[in-house]
Amino acid sequence: MRAEDDRRTGGPSRRRVMTAAAVATAAAVTGAGTGAASARTGGAGPRNGRIDTHHHALPPDMKEWAVEHGLLPPEGGPDWGRWDLHKTLDTMDDLGIAAGVASAPAPSEAFRDRALAVSGPRVFNESLAGLVRDHPSRFGFFAYLPLLHVDIAIQEAAYALDELGADGVLLMANAGGRYLGDPAFDPLFAELDRRGAVAFVHPAGLADARPVPGVEDWIADFMLDTTRTALSLVSAGTLDRYKRLSVILAHAGGFLPYVGGRVEHAGRQGEGPSPAAFRRAVRRFHYDTAMPMSPYATPSLLAAAGAGRLLFGTDWPQVTRPEVDRMTALLDRDPSLDRRAHAAVNRENALRLFPALARRLRG
Repeated sequence: MRAEDDRRTGGPSRRRVMTAAAVATAAAVTGAGTGAASARTGGAGPRNGRIDTHHHALPPDMKEWAVEHGLLPPEGGPDWGRWDLHKTLDTMDDLGIAAGVASAPAPSEAFRDRALAVSGPRVFNESLAGLVRDHPSRFGFFAYLPLLHVDIAIQEAAYALDELGADGVLLMANAGGRYLGDPAFDPLFAELDRRGAVAFVHPAGLADARPVPGVEDWIADFMLDTTRTALSLVSAGTLDRYKRLSVILAHAGGFLPYVGGRVEHAGRQGEGPSPAAFRRAVRRFHYDTAMPMSPYATPSLLAAAGAGRLLFGTDWPQVTRPEVDRMTALLDRDPSLDRRAHAAVNRENALRLFPALARRLRG
């Protein structure tokens, strides 16, 4: 989720927008399809096209709920609050994206109230399910779970996965200052593991971070948020206990793959997870390319995890069209990825991870 538009217009920063009115519960905004004509027909996307696993959406019912609860203004507001299906479909077609796995990463604090924790995620998830129903070969979705209320999150996961056909669940990296390795989340992970679910972990921002003048929180704080929650999962042994669970880390895992030597050094001194546990986890996680990937990041990530754990991602529309174009072109030209690796990252890895979406694409 970028803040370019806020900086250009002089509007509020992302943190102020997201935390102001119970936080932009609709802080996810985008969807995907096949271009203007396909938006009318629901036709198939580019044959053998990419699968975008970091892809946000704000369908009409979700936006209406957010406006009614003061989370978005009735008029105006940030660009990401004015999601447009046709623009999304056009962007996808132009970039050869066959399908997007849509998500709505609203900060957990937006649903601190139990009643909102029941009603809000239900609207989110039914709205995204409707998007998939209308465009089955263009969308999948991650169901939003309200992590401040683990019992409600378990109920919503069951409804979304069993009844709505969600392709996985969205977990914010922290909730109320607790990272995902906290024992409070074990009942949820046990349920997700029982179902062999896919969990997409999205940063929420550091709860205790002080702003750095001139440095937006998404540049570094979001990366550290993802790294913290990944390390908490490793330290707690969550991945070892729940072996059927698949976990995608947004933004190429934050800093995780690049501090591996330091983590292993700490483990050898008894001050962190064992080096063996860390190495297992790094190769167990999946990572999307919405870092964005670059000559700075790709070689380290490939060395740590291998091309078979990477998934194409854009962060559209929080990343605006010019940057999505640039990021995709740079990924296509990345010298660290050969033809086989590009095919795996763009599509093949996602087909294995999301069998229901794969069946819809084949149909």
